[in-house]
Amino acid sequence: MEARLQKILSQWGIASRRQAERMIQAGQVTLNDRPAQLGDKADPERDIIEVNGDRIYPQQRPELVYLLLHKPAGVITTCHDPQQRSTIFDLLPQHHTHKGLHPVGRLDADSTGALLITNDGQLTCALTHPRYHIPKTYQVRVQGCPSADALKRWRQGIMLAGQKTLPAKVTICQREGDQTKLEVILREGRNRQIRRIAKQLGYPVLSLHRSKIGPVCLESPTGGLLCSGKYRHLTQREVDRLRPMIANSARYHQEECPI
Repeated sequence: MEARLQKILSQWGIASRRQAERMIQAGQVTLNDRPAQLGDKADPERDIIEVNGDRIYPQQRPELVYLLLHKPAGVITTCHDPQQRSTIFDLLPQHHTHKGLHPVGRLDADSTGALLITNDGQLTCALTHPRYHIPKTYQVRVQGCPSADALKRWRQGIMLAGQKTLPAKVTICQREGDQTKLEVILREGRNRQIRRIAKQLGYPVLSLHRSKIGPVCLESPTGGLLCSGKYRHLTQREVDRLRPMIANSARYHQEECPI
C-alpha cells in the first residue's frame, strides 16, 4: 500500500516523521535509484527505498506496539525537544525508541494522565482525526464554582477562534471552598481546549488530568492504577476494542495520514 516516504520511514522506526522529512531534503533517501523528494509516495512491497545506501524491506517493519503512559506534569509530549526538556520518550526503555513510536495526540506540559503511544498510523488517525469524535475523559479542577449558566454554555458549545466547539459532557464532582472538581468528556481535541474554555467562562484551570481515551483507562484491567511516569502495554482485549475505530478510519479516511 502506498504511503508518503516520511510516513514509511517513521513506521519502520528509522526516524520520526519530521526527521525523515529533513533526511529526504538532505538527499539521504532514494526512491527507485533516484533522490527522493518531499511528497513522494512509495509501496515498500514493490519500490526500492534506500536510506544512506541501505535498503529497507517490508519484513523489517517493527511489530505494532501499543503503550499507555501515565504522563506526569512537566514532561513534553513530543519525540524530540530542541530545548532539551524532558519528553515522554525519556520515560520509556531504550529498546522502544527505535520502533517508529509516536504519541497519539497531546497533553500539554502542565497536564497529566493517559497518553497512548504507538507505531500504528491507522490507529493514530482514528483517534486524532476530528471526523471520528473519540471520547476522552478528563478530571479538571477549576478556580471558583461554575454557575448553571456557565455549565450549560460549556455543554452546548463555546466559540473558540471563530468556531464553535462540539457539545461536551460536563459534570460537577466536588466543590471544595473556592475550587470545583469537574469531569469533562470531549469528542474533539483542539489545542488546550479545556483550559481555553474554562478561562473564557471565568473559571481558570488549576489542574487537568486525562483519565480515559475511548475504552482505555489508567486503571489496569487486572486491578490497580498505573503510577505517574510509568507505562504498560495495552492488553489484547483493549486493542481489540480499539479496532472498530481503526476500521472506521480506514473506511472513510481518504486523505493522507499525517503520521
